[in-house]
Order: sequence, then C-alpha cells, then structure tokens
Amino acid sequence: MTVLSIQAVHKTHGRGAHAVPAVRGVDLSIDAGETVALVGESGCGKSSLGRVVAGLQPSTAGRVALSGTEISEAIAGRGRRRVQMVFQHPADSLNPSLSIETMLDEPLRLLMRLGRDERSRRIDDLLVGVGLAPEHRKRKARELSGGQQQRVAIARALACRPELVVLDEPTASLDQSVRSRIVALLREIQEREGVAYLFITHDLETVRRLADRVAVMYLGRIVEAGPTDKIFESPMHPYTQALLSAAPSLDPAMRRDRIVLPGETPNPSKLPVGCSFQDRCPLAHDRCRSEEPDLVEVGLGRSAACLALDQAAPRASGSK
Repeated sequence: MTVLSIQAVHKTHGRGAHAVPAVRGVDLSIDAGETVALVGESGCGKSSLGRVVAGLQPSTAGRVALSGTEISEAIAGRGRRRVQMVFQHPADSLNPSLSIETMLDEPLRLLMRLGRDERSRRIDDLLVGVGLAPEHRKRKARELSGGQQQRVAIARALACRPELVVLDEPTASLDQSVRSRIVALLREIQEREGVAYLFITHDLETVRRLADRVAVMYLGRIVEAGPTDKIFESPMHPYTQALLSAAPSLDPAMRRDRIVLPGETPNPSKLPVGCSFQDRCPLAHDRCRSEEPDLVEVGLGRSAACLALDQAAPRASGSK
C-alpha cells in the first residue's frame, strides 16, 4: 500500500529576482513499512522537500498525497497525527521548560483524545519503546544527553501512531555509538509499528543499514533512485558515483577510488540551460547543454536522469 505519493512537486523560496527553486519537479513514493532515504549534498533541497511532505510548508506546484488524500486535507485537524517529523537537533525541537511527560501527553490528549489513565500507560510504553525508563517522564530535556533527547523526539513523533515519519538528519549530531543505537531503534520500531520513513541524511553508511530504497538529489531534482543495495553496488549517474566515492566506509569491499568533481555547484537561482550537472560532469556533451534529462527507468526498480547513461558505466563496489 502506498503511504506517500509525490508528483511533480516544486518548492520555490522567495519571489521575483530573489526566487530560489529548492525542489524542481520531484516524483517519489513510499509504501507502508518502507524506508526511503533522500541523499545529496547540502543545499540540494532535501529538507525543503521533507518540510513539504510533513505539511510544514506548502508546495509551490505539484501534488503530495498521504494514502491517496492531498496532504493539507489529510493532516487537517486531528489528522496532523498521521505525519510527524524528527529534526536534526533534538535540543532545538524539545521545549526545555517542559517535562518529558508533558511533551508526550500533549499529542495524546489533543490528537488522540485519550483519557488520563490511557495516556499515562501510553507514555510509559513510548519511553520503554525507545529505550528509556518510565522514570524519565518527570525529567526535562535539558537534563538528558543528546542521545536521550533524540529518543524522546522519536517517542513524541510516534506517540499518535503516524503512517509516515520524516526523519531529517536524525543522527547527524550524535556520536557513532549512539548513532548505531538510534538506527537499531528505528528499525525495531518500524518492524513493530509498520510506520513508513522518509529518511533525509548525509550519512551514507546509515543509509546502507536502514533504507530499502535511495533517492539521490542534486539541485532540487532526483537524479537517480532505486533499491539501496543496487545503488551502492553499481551507481549509474555520474553524480551518484562521485557522492558514494566520497563516503567513508569501515567495509574495505565498499571503498572506492575518490571521484573529485570539477568546479562548484551552480547557484540554484541561476541554473544553466539543460542538465544542471553539465559543468561538473565528465560525460557532458552538446545535448546536455540544451536539454534537461527526465528521470526514466533504467532497470528493474531503478531510474536515472542522465543523457549520457550509455557512457556512465556503473562503478561496482570496491572498484579500484
């Protein structure tokens, strides 16, 4: 069952001469119980798309649907519980003056309309479910470690049993040991609750462990998408190849020769005609400078947006 459907979505920040196209014609879907990772360098539009999906910002054009219902309608009123978001910095998203109990109680009272006793039991279950003790309910966010704060943020997002959770760099501010525990926790919760995740991240090693599918974003567009193992084993788009080559890995079999792209990412408000990757791509030709490639199927469950795919031979993992 498709939980999230994104069709030709655009998101532009600002107006007129100051307009910046953050998201440009994105198509994407996520099924129940599935994790789709959205990856790409800073400024590519990942977080802008995540906020549109979560209903925190409206799209400029296109359609976002939750289980077939347009997102603004789906999350109206108590429907807000159907989509939740976990942010990168838990200390900024948790009210430091409120107890953990109060922060978890509020959505249960306002969105689920549960009675006091049922809310209390649910809070205990949520805390235990994210690896905290019921005794934590009386503490405030500032009294917790970063890892504990992120567990509280996850518990709050899951309080009302949402269909979809947007995870925006949820492990970026955590050290490696805490990060591993949070990833294991997210997988355990997904298996138990059946929730779908849109996982926005720079952390490609975590993507390998958590995501079922990967969508690679460059300057507001998805340039490659497919099953996680296939993307990592044989990236097809030149940008994906460069992105993965730069990712550190503890697995020697996954290490690649570094691909250094020339030049800098273009100004998103002054994109060139044709493919936006043309000035950095080693395979660019005349057609790339006049025609923007569409995202097309290039294999079972895989798609890419590149006019030179016949030249972009997949680079298998561990290639030297």
